[in-house]
Amino acid sequence: MNILVTGANGQLGNEMRIISKDTDYNFVFTDVTTVEGVETTILDITDIEAVRNIVKEKGIDCIINCAAYTNVDKAESDVDFCRILNAVAPKNLATVMKEVNGLLVHVSTDYVFGGDPYNVPCKEDQKGTPTGVYGQTKLEGEQNIIATGCKHLIIRTAWLYSEFGKNFVKTMLNLTSTKPELKVVFDQAGTPTYAYDLAVAIKTMVDDYAKEISEENYSKTGIYHFSNEGVCSWFDFTKVIAEMAGNTGCDIQPCHSKEFPSPVKRPAYSVLDKTKIKETFGLRIPYWTESLKTCINNLKNN
Repeated sequence: MNILVTGANGQLGNEMRIISKDTDYNFVFTDVTTVEGVETTILDITDIEAVRNIVKEKGIDCIINCAAYTNVDKAESDVDFCRILNAVAPKNLATVMKEVNGLLVHVSTDYVFGGDPYNVPCKEDQKGTPTGVYGQTKLEGEQNIIATGCKHLIIRTAWLYSEFGKNFVKTMLNLTSTKPELKVVFDQAGTPTYAYDLAVAIKTMVDDYAKEISEENYSKTGIYHFSNEGVCSWFDFTKVIAEMAGNTGCDIQPCHSKEFPSPVKRPAYSVLDKTKIKETFGLRIPYWTESLKTCINNLKNN
């Protein structure tokens, strides 16, 4: 099977590079920029003809879309470009996959929720109520994919971190080691997701699809939720990060979201119900502190 990965130089894309080494699939890793020493094919997914050409040239059977506009605050003032990348580009990928009867694996977000108050984990069929441009455009991207009728696996995830790029874990490792005190919000609850664990889940799903690749329709097409197991606030997350790293000199205190003004209202509770993905693909998902420990140890040893 020939698999094209978009956003290959981002957090999840880099984890997919690692996962790819343990498969027999042929991977084409694409992005809009290159990184020295890392093989990357330049591809602009906002250009549908460019997507068509590479899919035809490489005989692509499956696209894993790890590319997105993810700057939640900046999205409020950069609406057009955010929509092109999060809503139009996924439609392009889905349209081309429909033309070749291929599979699109698309990564979405917990930010499609948040507008309605609730305190139970969000299920896949729950109505999307995004509170900002980022969440709204990601929801539009999902809807656009479904409308094409292509075979698809849409995976909503949350609070992604890894050894790669910029993320909350790396930021807090730095701050808790250099600041005497730190305030972190406690009124937003969710679940951290280690990008490597998400990449493993994607590989499991792609392996499953490989058994049905010749079928006109894929019986497991649909929306799924994936994060690590458990629930915490950003405050709890930070406390555990500091503790695991041995950063004991920083006084970490809880605070309200209103103490950090933002152009967008973030979901107060965006825990994802993962029953469907676990039952459908037989996944065992690690508890969030287990995976955090792995990531921090990897960062220490690199």
